[in-house]
Amino acid sequence: MTQPFVLPDFYMPYPARLNPHLEVARTHSRAWAREMGMLEGSGIWEQSDLDAHDYALLCSYTHPDCDADALSLVTDWYVWVFFFDDHFLEAFKRTLDRDGGRSYLERLAAFMPMDLADGFPEPVNQVEKGLADLWARTVPSMSYGWRERFAESTRNLLNESMWELVNINEGRIANPVEYIEMRRKVGGAPWSAGLVEYAANAEIPRAVAGSRPLRVLTDAFADSVHLRNDLFSYQREVEDEGELSNGILVLETFLGCTTQEAAETVNDLLTSRLQQFENTALTEVPPLCLEKGLTPEECARVGAYVKGLQDWQSGGQEWHMRSSRYMNQEARERTSRVGGVLGTSALDIQSLFGRPAAARLRSHTHVPTRHVGPSLLPDFDMPFPLTLSPHLAEARRLSVAWADRMGLLTGIWDEHKLVGYDFALCSAGLDPDATSQELELHAQWLTWGTYADDYFPVVYGRSRDLVGARLCVERLLACLDVDEPAAGAALAATPMERALADVWARSAAPMSARGRTEFRTAIGVMLQSWLWELHNQAQHRVPDPVDYIEMRRHTFGSELTMALGRLRHTDTLPAELFRTGTMEALEHAVMDYGMLINDVFSYQKEIEFEGEVHNLSLVVERFFDCDYPTALGIVDDLMRSRLRQYLHVKEHELPLLAEEFGLDRDGRAALDAYVRELEDWIAGVLHWHRHTRRYAEEDLRGGSLPNALPSVLASSGPGTAALRFAQEVFGQSPPPVERPVAGLSGA
Repeated sequence: MTQPFVLPDFYMPYPARLNPHLEVARTHSRAWAREMGMLEGSGIWEQSDLDAHDYALLCSYTHPDCDADALSLVTDWYVWVFFFDDHFLEAFKRTLDRDGGRSYLERLAAFMPMDLADGFPEPVNQVEKGLADLWARTVPSMSYGWRERFAESTRNLLNESMWELVNINEGRIANPVEYIEMRRKVGGAPWSAGLVEYAANAEIPRAVAGSRPLRVLTDAFADSVHLRNDLFSYQREVEDEGELSNGILVLETFLGCTTQEAAETVNDLLTSRLQQFENTALTEVPPLCLEKGLTPEECARVGAYVKGLQDWQSGGQEWHMRSSRYMNQEARERTSRVGGVLGTSALDIQSLFGRPAAARLRSHTHVPTRHVGPSLLPDFDMPFPLTLSPHLAEARRLSVAWADRMGLLTGIWDEHKLVGYDFALCSAGLDPDATSQELELHAQWLTWGTYADDYFPVVYGRSRDLVGARLCVERLLACLDVDEPAAGAALAATPMERALADVWARSAAPMSARGRTEFRTAIGVMLQSWLWELHNQAQHRVPDPVDYIEMRRHTFGSELTMALGRLRHTDTLPAELFRTGTMEALEHAVMDYGMLINDVFSYQKEIEFEGEVHNLSLVVERFFDCDYPTALGIVDDLMRSRLRQYLHVKEHELPLLAEEFGLDRDGRAALDAYVRELEDWIAGVLHWHRHTRRYAEEDLRGGSLPNALPSVLASSGPGTAALRFAQEVFGQSPPPVERPVAGLSGA
């Protein structure tokens, strides 16, 4: 069969190594698969299929250092997961049986109890029988926290197969952002990362398991594994199986390019994700371990986890080059450039140069404050009507007066700037049904959030004072007392702290405990994301495209404003509904449309006037090595595809979700109201950007920017910028934070 494209040269900086217990695992996995009923008579595999796929070879490459027992168990897990994939294909994807597929998947969760004493149901097929056996053999040596995380990743892997089935039913190809997010779940690499913890004796300490650096390591690992698999499996999946969930097909469709061009772009994204993994491991993980006070033994486990993921990358590539499951004939025929030694074909020294090296260089060599001219604006799709609150004029007056009382008009802002920014206009569009008091509060939140967003790069970014920024975040979070919302006022010492404590106390007081916790979390996510921006600024690094889009939702404050919308429906909509993949897809599509509107309007402000590296048009320019108009065209296409996805989820998936949760009339009305609020959010964001005096060239040259860096900061060392700035501008200094600060600096 003619190959649809020539495999690109892969970036792989780590040599593959082979576990010496390969034959033990091969022999064991054959016997185990037969015992579970997966071979002759299953209708899925014969032993010849299992031998040809050679999952023992995969695991021996991806887990080169574990002992024979651990290797055999991990191999059994991979035999099980690939059997599941082929079984689900034959039983439900080829037959387009959505109802049968859902029932099949729902039963599997019962075979992963947190306590083995709870037992298992009676298995009725090979997948259930295999899962029960594997779970019972694995979890006794792992903590409860690991069990929860691994069970969740296993459920995601299984359940998101329905997403693939739905897309096949509808003949629908995902957009790139949707694809990356969903592929992590259905592709199973986070699940593989859990097995790395087991096999490498590298269970992640609870103190860092939920942190951004560890999450990014796992996500970058997952994306790399999946994109590599897409390249090798395109011929089988797309041409033979009729699969629509393949990154090459997604980019062929989105970019309107040839299969070969899409394959090269997928490989470039694979390279970018590997380089993101490396950057995170080297620049974010060590400070995190110090910050959290990990013991030497815990630090060693984190290091072993990083090494285990690296081993998986190189070993996975080596296996893809050898397994009969994939399009790899030309890869096997290529002679290794380091001598053809077994296990080194995945390592190509020349691949460390060329395109990968050029991509890394572009991400660090952006010239700041270059002239770009006025921001180019596309014709925005906006199918939702704009409605403005009748309380707009009053909210304008009260929010400006409030900012003055809080001291926000001394330093980086003055009244002229704030009036021109007109955050009340934004609030009036985002929340047109708000009462007068609610709109006033909403406008004050936008005022505080934008002030803080301007403050961080001026005070901490240009001086690279990452320690001061982190301490500032800790003080701001201390103002958000969940139990006694008004208590934070006693801790507030600077205008930014006083403003936050004030608006928090008035917002949180009428909330439920659940509402306060969720809202505080949303604020914390936004604050932490600003530290990520400062980290990139300190490295002078244009972010990786995937990392940028996912973090931009946080830096834009999307979770904060949407959390306010959710609070109105806490009594009528279950919390679990908002944690479903359907609601996540709906909200992420809206967030992306809103934050990309901001990126489009703010391009000149950020690139020419502020020297920023956080704008998707710039990220696309660096990734594709293209000019600004070309990059804007790609951003525009992405915006339109995200809007189409929102409409698709609303029309086709939300009704099924409401049915699944058994929502009554009030519940469905609340869900409809929340969806309308999301549409108000989109319309309001676009309307505000068109009318605010914050982004147009005449406003930028007329002084709409935050004040230039005060001279006192230019000579400040790490950890002193905030103190000296506060003393000069506000006549006071924030009280000291009594906690260790060693290792907090990313420098």
